[in-house]
Amino acid sequence: MMDVVQDAPNTVFFAQDEASLYLQATTMTVWAPRGQTPVIRADPSRKNTHFFGALNLHNGQDIVMRAETMNAETASQHLLQILNAVPGVPIVVFWDRAPWHRGQPIRDVLAANPRLELLYLPVAAPDLNPQEHVSKAARRAVSHNHSLSRLDDLAERFEQYLNENSFACSMLDRYGFNTLCPMFI
Repeated sequence: MMDVVQDAPNTVFFAQDEASLYLQATTMTVWAPRGQTPVIRADPSRKNTHFFGALNLHNGQDIVMRAETMNAETASQHLLQILNAVPGVPIVVFWDRAPWHRGQPIRDVLAANPRLELLYLPVAAPDLNPQEHVSKAARRAVSHNHSLSRLDDLAERFEQYLNENSFACSMLDRYGFNTLCPMFI
């Protein structure tokens, strides 16, 4: 972390991950008046859509992209979306070792954008990725106990929630970035 702080104190850090959204509501405990049990509609289909999300660890904003598939091509499109969102500064993206995080489309984006660096999180360590907590918050707010009958409506609400909220993250504080960085600017 000290090298980044000294060499490029204006570096923007992101935590990236994907989430799949199904029309079938996930259930959680809710309070209801006695005798008025909430009814959650069951959807036997496996219709889904996916979201690529990148949490800006500095300001808590999420860069969101909806996709029908999760592959290297869509992952590379999301990297380009991140690059366009914060032009002209170095970017570090923390992400997991999903198979679609490798491949020629990813290598092409990296070759064309030297200001982008990818750092892989350890295997089987989702709790280290702050974007996982963002997806969890969105599910809690939008897809638990919902009664929507169209996946597009649910996906729109999910995306709107991610775009309209900011999500606090202490990852940079934990590793001293916010303490050290002001000394080198």
